[in-house]
Amino acid sequence: MKNKIFIAVLSLLSIININAQETLAQENKSAGEKKLYVKGNALLIPIAVINAGLEYQLNNKFTMQGDVLISPWKSFAGHEAQIYMGTIEGRYYFKEAFKGWHVGANVSVGAFILQKPQYWNQEGYYYNPKGFQTNYALSNLYQKGYAILLGVEGGYQFRLSENWNMDIFAGFGTSQDFYKGYDRVSGDRYDEATGWNKSGEIIPYRGGVMLSYRLK
Repeated sequence: MKNKIFIAVLSLLSIININAQETLAQENKSAGEKKLYVKGNALLIPIAVINAGLEYQLNNKFTMQGDVLISPWKSFAGHEAQIYMGTIEGRYYFKEAFKGWHVGANVSVGAFILQKPQYWNQEGYYYNPKGFQTNYALSNLYQKGYAILLGVEGGYQFRLSENWNMDIFAGFGTSQDFYKGYDRVSGDRYDEATGWNKSGEIIPYRGGVMLSYRLK
């Protein structure tokens, strides 16, 4: 009888030990694995603007994301709206990577052909830097150039299913723009400058609802 009890105890301890080792191995595997998600901004799809990227886990709370934004509109509601931008962003998750609230910092570079909002349906003509009226209608003016942007973001990411996440985020920062101004009708450069015009402003330039699919 004693031998049977002894064998039963040894068997139970062996089972517990095996389960503990399996649990520990699984935890170590989970802690050591680096997840990778491919992402697409569902909020921009209805207006045919592409915003897609990859987010890679660096450790338990930090990730690195790279994404592109492409707005191909030569004319959107009568206004130039072409944007081609790439962004690198570092994120910190307060709970764990890909789960819960996060904040981040990013740098972006982009090229654009845009009509400034102040020229949308604006009546009248452009006045040059010397104060003289030109023949260029304000509603026909647009800008072409590139920008360097530095900013911060915040958001919340949560799990939809085993491999799918949703990431809701928004961000803003400084945009340093270098551009030349043109008249849509004649093709002339309306600003009469020989080099680049420069401007800087604080703007919201990131945001949306990213659907994410785990690749590994």
